[in-house]
Amino acid sequence: MKKIAVIIWAFWITLILSCQSKNAENSPEIKDLIPKSQYAMLIVESESCIYCKQLDKDLKNDPRLKSALEGIDVLRLLAESNARVKYRLEGKEGETTEEELAKVLNVRAYPHIIFYNSEGKIVLRIPGYAPPKTLACAIEYVKNELYNKEELNQYLKKENCI
Repeated sequence: MKKIAVIIWAFWITLILSCQSKNAENSPEIKDLIPKSQYAMLIVESESCIYCKQLDKDLKNDPRLKSALEGIDVLRLLAESNARVKYRLEGKEGETTEEELAKVLNVRAYPHIIFYNSEGKIVLRIPGYAPPKTLACAIEYVKNELYNKEELNQYLKKENCI
């Protein structure tokens, strides 16, 4: 009887320890969403979003996007995650969960792409999926600070991006 109790106890301890080491939400590590470059592209995504998965493939495989993204930090936020994040956006700096930050940013569609500068000023939002050609043009629009000069849709039409 003692042997069975010891085996059961050892099993539970092993199970508890293995669950704790795999649980990222218990990790004290904090994701940093403060850009190191002049601009950041924050991709707010959802676990069940097929367009988020397509965007991920586009970013990995499309040469236009790879080229356009040089010099821009690409950051990700999972809307359903309780992982901790550090941010600087719209004049506020702090720490919260990924889920809470997505709510504060008023994200309702996925993927939701937010471009912001190193001071945290949001300069462009793209709610929903954008094809690689259009997204590459939007990235150039941000990098060249054209958001101060013309509307995105005008720029995309002029540059034949849509």
